[in-house]
Amino acid sequence: MTQKERYAFVIEYFEKNSPDAETELIYDDPYQLLVAVILSAQCTDKRVNLTTPAIFHKYPTPKELSQATIDELFPLIKSISYPNSKTKHLIGMARMLQENFGGKVPLTVQELITLPGVGRKTANVITSVVDKQPNMAVDTHVFRVAGRIGLTVNARTPLAAERQLTKNFPLELIHKAHHWLILHGRYICIARKPKCEICGLRPVCKYYQKQLKQVK
Repeated sequence: MTQKERYAFVIEYFEKNSPDAETELIYDDPYQLLVAVILSAQCTDKRVNLTTPAIFHKYPTPKELSQATIDELFPLIKSISYPNSKTKHLIGMARMLQENFGGKVPLTVQELITLPGVGRKTANVITSVVDKQPNMAVDTHVFRVAGRIGLTVNARTPLAAERQLTKNFPLELIHKAHHWLILHGRYICIARKPKCEICGLRPVCKYYQKQLKQVK
């Protein structure tokens, strides 16, 4: 099977079974999404969604958040992983939005990565979700699923995986493909024991074919 055929099968499968895939983070505007994505690093979306309502209530815009102190914000996110650094990142991010971007979230990767707590993955999430830009955010789920299926080959870093995925997915589907892969990794192709028995991608999955050969 060629890579082109593998991608075609994967796209057809997800278009049929998950046509409306989207982020599971709850947000109302780009500012809220940015806060949620920063908090989601090495933390579940479920936990983030339980935490953000109190933050958004107290700090509805970057202006209010930029005026927060660490002692005021920390109690609201102490249940999140790495709360100390994320508290500093959120306040720093809000201050920079106020000072450099007029209180608005910029929608280019280059500008977003200048904000505290925002790396390439986060910037790709923001631009692809808010603006449907063809940017592929590669987190642990995407990296694992793409490698197992065979959508990426010998990709040793998230950036290498990102480049292969953006090269092979049609431009207009890249923003959606991120959600396809992350949700598949979250619920089907889980890290320790993938649920191959219920996975519709078995016919093209290199990992499954390898496991099948080992059983035989």
